[in-house]
Amino acid sequence: MVHNPDNHNDIIKKIEGLREKIRYHNYRYYVLDDLTVSDAEYDRLMRDLIELEKKYPRYIAPSSPTQRVGIEPVSEFTTVKHIAPMLSLTNAFSTEELRAFNQRVKKLIPQKKLEYVVELKIDGLAVALVYENGIFTRGATRGNGVNGEEITSNLRTIKTIPLKLFGENIPPRIEVYGEVYMKKSDFKKLNKERTKREESLFANPRNAAAGSVRQLDPRITAQRHLDTFIYRATFPEGNNFNTHMEVLNYLKKIGFKVNPHIKICRDIEVTINYCQEWIEKKEELDYEIDGMVIKVNSSRIREELGSTTRSPRWAIAYKFPAQQVTTKVQDIIVQVGRTGALTPVAVLGPVRISGSVVQRATLHNEDEIKRKDVRIGDIVLIQKAGEVIPEVVKVIKEKRAGKETEFVMPTQCPVCGAKVFRPEGEVASRCNSLTCPAQIKERIKHFASRNAMDIEGLGPAIIDQLANKGQIKDITDLYFLKRDNLISLERMAEKSADNLLDAIEKSKKKSLVNLIYGLGIRYVGVHTSEVITRYYPTLDKFKKASLEELIEINEIGPKIAESIILFFKEKENFAIIKRLRSAGLNFGQEKEKTREEKEVQILAGKQFVLTGILKDFTRTQAIEIISKLGGRVTSSVSKKTDYVVVGEDPGSKYQKAQKLGVPIINEEEFKKIAGIA
Repeated sequence: MVHNPDNHNDIIKKIEGLREKIRYHNYRYYVLDDLTVSDAEYDRLMRDLIELEKKYPRYIAPSSPTQRVGIEPVSEFTTVKHIAPMLSLTNAFSTEELRAFNQRVKKLIPQKKLEYVVELKIDGLAVALVYENGIFTRGATRGNGVNGEEITSNLRTIKTIPLKLFGENIPPRIEVYGEVYMKKSDFKKLNKERTKREESLFANPRNAAAGSVRQLDPRITAQRHLDTFIYRATFPEGNNFNTHMEVLNYLKKIGFKVNPHIKICRDIEVTINYCQEWIEKKEELDYEIDGMVIKVNSSRIREELGSTTRSPRWAIAYKFPAQQVTTKVQDIIVQVGRTGALTPVAVLGPVRISGSVVQRATLHNEDEIKRKDVRIGDIVLIQKAGEVIPEVVKVIKEKRAGKETEFVMPTQCPVCGAKVFRPEGEVASRCNSLTCPAQIKERIKHFASRNAMDIEGLGPAIIDQLANKGQIKDITDLYFLKRDNLISLERMAEKSADNLLDAIEKSKKKSLVNLIYGLGIRYVGVHTSEVITRYYPTLDKFKKASLEELIEINEIGPKIAESIILFFKEKENFAIIKRLRSAGLNFGQEKEKTREEKEVQILAGKQFVLTGILKDFTRTQAIEIISKLGGRVTSSVSKKTDYVVVGEDPGSKYQKAQKLGVPIINEEEFKKIAGIA
């Protein structure tokens, strides 16, 4: 090829032209499965582009089709925060539960026509992809839903993930969510190759995909032939889509691979029928699915329904009936969790189910054992609940030989010997000893974990030794350990001891979010901890919160609120918090308001509820305005509510406000109150 070295505008134009052609052909082939050019022609285009980029390296761009592979391996993955939380879905295991979900939705939004979008639930690894001005800039795993591991280099190797988006009107920023998966055919090939090389085999396609996408070397990921389906998007600057189906069609149009087996269902019975169809049809697919996802189609109704801390109220996952096998109960043991709950566990004869070997299964609690009449020596039917947790379905009583023995729940803790009690109204028996080694170890493991205080080097083996020697009896003892305490441990060199003490010292500066999560309050995860700190900037304010105040916070329901109140009622917990303070941990800080900020706190102490669709603001923007002006937005209407702001198509909150006589204002009136009219 001959080029005029002086005419660089022509060269740039030619390079971009080749890239656009290749992107288009990649989209047709990998996303639409519709080849529109011969292999020879495609190869020629790619060779021409490689030649030009080699000759003019200054014009190489990260979004070029030639740049999918070639990045150097990384030493570790970093943690990044998703633009919007990747919430989990509530699971349904029967058609009755789907109908119950439908009734819950109808109750929350009476007199509104419902329409569901039903999608296949891909059994893969959830990822979040960020695009800025149409260019793929970051990819991450789901992680805990709020933060994930950045795996951008690996995701760039997947052909169905566009490095640059198509078309016009591309949003300045967008985060899309999907599943990375491995086809069944590629999984078989991969395990065949690993057999030849005498390497360990992957248990199933999902494990293979997860293992491949978390390789430190992107070149290994590139060899694994991974694929994707995208199913959702967040538009930080807002959007004009009225339905979820419109979003999916748009995502497909700008270059993403969207599953073709998506159906709009007009009522719950049509939805159920479509789910049932795929129980049989799933074997026809070249990828694994473990259920269906049912989502409300209307964007307005979704916003009205909202979400809990853990999951959206407008969606549910219907899990297919699990594979079941029989095996023998060799023993029943009792495990003690970090909250003191005693859980009976069946020790099983090893059996393969859903791609992995199972040797233990939960029996949940004493009542469940009695209900199913599970005995040591029984032949039982087991399955993986939701394809994840093994559980005993039933006993095959016809195979009893008469030598089986009944299980008796211990009256003393199997770990510390303390008396076991069963709280009224609960199914779980508990050890209430705060010095129980099982609880100490698990609580400290939780406290030291990455999303809590992130104490590097404090692994299970070290914690076990410290607890067994009586050197740590609760989380506070970590901050009073001496060098001699650590050096006396097995396999603990002086350098390692110093590093661990440094890590413990550094943890004192972790945020209030980390500390609240690390305390191990029941039902309080990372996201809930973040929500709490928005309303309570210090631990002192948080521990004084009333039940009524907590329930009023959006995303915190009665169950979480009651758990928080119970936690702070325990004298032992107050003593622990007092000792953590003396150790110098970060208990948060009241933000000092500037003079200007104090002057604009015109909504200080006012409680607002939003309902319906606002014209000039998104719900998030309205919440930010109210918070900035000193007000507060709650999720439900009560007598404490000062104003209910009503937009188009309001829901049941509007009727409740009328019933309680709470002031109801429209968007224009809200602007006047907020001083932005």
